[in-house]
Amino acid sequence: MRADLHCHTTLSDGSLGIEEVIAQAKRNKIDVLSITDHDNLASTSRAVILGQRYGIRVLPAVEISAVDGTRGRKVHILAYMPHKPDRLEGLCLRTTEARKQLGKKMALKVIEEYPIAFENILRYAAGGKTIYKCHIMHALMDYGYTTELYGDVYDKLFSAQDGLCAEEVRQEIERVPDVRFALEMIHSAGGTASIAHPRVYNSFEVIEELASQGKIDGIEVYHESADETEEEQLLDLCQQYGLLPTGGSDFHGFYNHYAISLGYKFTPEQSVRAIITRGENLNI
Repeated sequence: MRADLHCHTTLSDGSLGIEEVIAQAKRNKIDVLSITDHDNLASTSRAVILGQRYGIRVLPAVEISAVDGTRGRKVHILAYMPHKPDRLEGLCLRTTEARKQLGKKMALKVIEEYPIAFENILRYAAGGKTIYKCHIMHALMDYGYTTELYGDVYDKLFSAQDGLCAEEVRQEIERVPDVRFALEMIHSAGGTASIAHPRVYNSFEVIEELASQGKIDGIEVYHESADETEEEQLLDLCQQYGLLPTGGSDFHGFYNHYAISLGYKFTPEQSVRAIITRGENLNI
């Protein structure tokens, strides 16, 4: 079983639509797929139906943005097969609305520095109606201000220390829920919670803390950001606390920081079956 349980579409910060992602997953011989758009469950019903057409099992999922308030670091949580997804709608809506406001502020600051029309940025955000940094950078590339999504211009604009939009970047952390509250909401919805890409936000300490308290169900062990030593460390934590090791490509299409394809990383079959069993049999 080939299962990629982490990817994104135009509903958040991916460059391909739902059907394009599913069609590519079919080409890459993926059997099970989760579309995990940031704080957005809108793909769920359509993705499941399209998956059936393409012969792919689509597990409903969402990537929840949160913060480790103790350490002031971002934490992303992959919530799989929430039995009552409506219980996550309010959480997602609040984060999305905050992101919309901050995205618009960033875009307006950027176009003062690099003259382009606001609509040039909006067209890349049309799928999800929220402006992400990658949408701004894509528009700047179109108009010749840079030749790369992530580089000197990106750092000049979005460095949290001294970037043009540093204030908004810092507020992105302030306007998301605490990780413990987010986990409570995911579990109240009947979802399976796996901490996403621990290496990206240096989440190792909070993972051990949450695992020892029984607050998480899994860890995304298999992700491009983790080297072999870190994978072994995360697997040890899974074994120690009885957690599910998960994995996925974290595919964003054109907006990835590095060249990556669907199915680059996989979730072990045993973990996939455990997520499905829990999602189908839970009674809440």
